[in-house]
Amino acid sequence: MDWLREPGFFGTHATVGADLSQLMATLFTVLFLAGWIQARRDNTNAHHWLMLGGMVSMASFFVAYYLFRQLGVLAFEGKEGFGGPQELYDHVFVPVLILHITLVIIGLVMAIYLIVLGFRVQTFIGAKRRLRRGPKQVSWRSVAKLWTVVGGLVGTYLLYLYLVDRLSMRRSSVWLAFMVIFTVVLLLEMAIQRIWPDGAQRHRALGRFTMVIYCVLFVTGSFTYTMLYILYPGKIG
Repeated sequence: MDWLREPGFFGTHATVGADLSQLMATLFTVLFLAGWIQARRDNTNAHHWLMLGGMVSMASFFVAYYLFRQLGVLAFEGKEGFGGPQELYDHVFVPVLILHITLVIIGLVMAIYLIVLGFRVQTFIGAKRRLRRGPKQVSWRSVAKLWTVVGGLVGTYLLYLYLVDRLSMRRSSVWLAFMVIFTVVLLLEMAIQRIWPDGAQRHRALGRFTMVIYCVLFVTGSFTYTMLYILYPGKIG
């Protein structure tokens, strides 16, 4: 934690943590774009490894990083990190930051889902990966198990914060919002798989949707970085 708060390496007012987050977000976006291009060119093996590597790395990094940063709780605890006018903070910065955090959660859920779906519907023709056409649906029982596991992990973490006297109303609200968004994403998936029962078709459609999310994530993340550490630096760092 102390190392993450030291001055960053990009020469702005950012901390090491913020610069590291921006650097990794750029690398992940490049990986995803490269993987998407490989899919468009029918280089399915390259697409598989670029997307799998990018999604696993992204999920690992952002879960760890956002836990350190308390899942973007800064957005709900005052403008101490933002040196601009209050009106700009209320009507521009906070909405974009909340959108960014929301998309992070959706992006992580979609990354895990697409990895699982990709393995479930893939087949090999020679040495080349292909998506196997045909119905491939998740049961309500599986969704309930996944929700229970994730809810149990979040509940355990909140209990830990409570026991060490670090649980605030705003912080618990952020984690509650996480569970609400996670639940909505799961419910949407149950609806989407009725629209696209074919697993291969669903993988392609949701892959395009998730690619858009990752591009918007990069834009919103770069926007908040620029506002916080270049245009209107505050007390952070």
